[in-house]
Amino acid sequence: MRFEWAVRGRGALLAAAAAVGILAVPGVAKADFRVCNATQNLVGVSIGYRAQAGWVTEGWWHVEGSTCKTLIEGALSSRYYYLYAEDAERGGRWDGPINMCVAEREFKISGVSDCFARGFQRAGFQEYDTGEQSSWMVQLTDEPAPTNGTQPVIGASPVSGER
Repeated sequence: MRFEWAVRGRGALLAAAAAVGILAVPGVAKADFRVCNATQNLVGVSIGYRAQAGWVTEGWWHVEGSTCKTLIEGALSSRYYYLYAEDAERGGRWDGPINMCVAEREFKISGVSDCFARGFQRAGFQEYDTGEQSSWMVQLTDEPAPTNGTQPVIGASPVSGER
């Protein structure tokens, strides 16, 4: 299996959620950074971002299959966010080329350099350019590996209707 990141507009997410009846108050838009797990497995998610004091990574959020979790509540304050996730059951991961620090248990780490020397692990995070939108949602999916030897395309788009 090959894992793929997907970013969906809030309108599509709200429509899908409403269709299956998981929204308590349909139509209420909320500014935040959310991760939705479209697999059937438990996934651990970590996020990296630039804060006033420098780079920070935080984790782990446990996102059950077919559910969503808010990682950052309220309007987003950075343009770029970075995600790394692991499938807790099958051992796959959603990663990228940006190295940041993570830990085995719940963590909040300042700085992204010298991970090993500071007692942490290093993981490759995927970058998301939110275009300074106030909300963003990433959907984790599992897709079969391409048979033609190419990598899957990773799409990104802002959450619709909010700035």
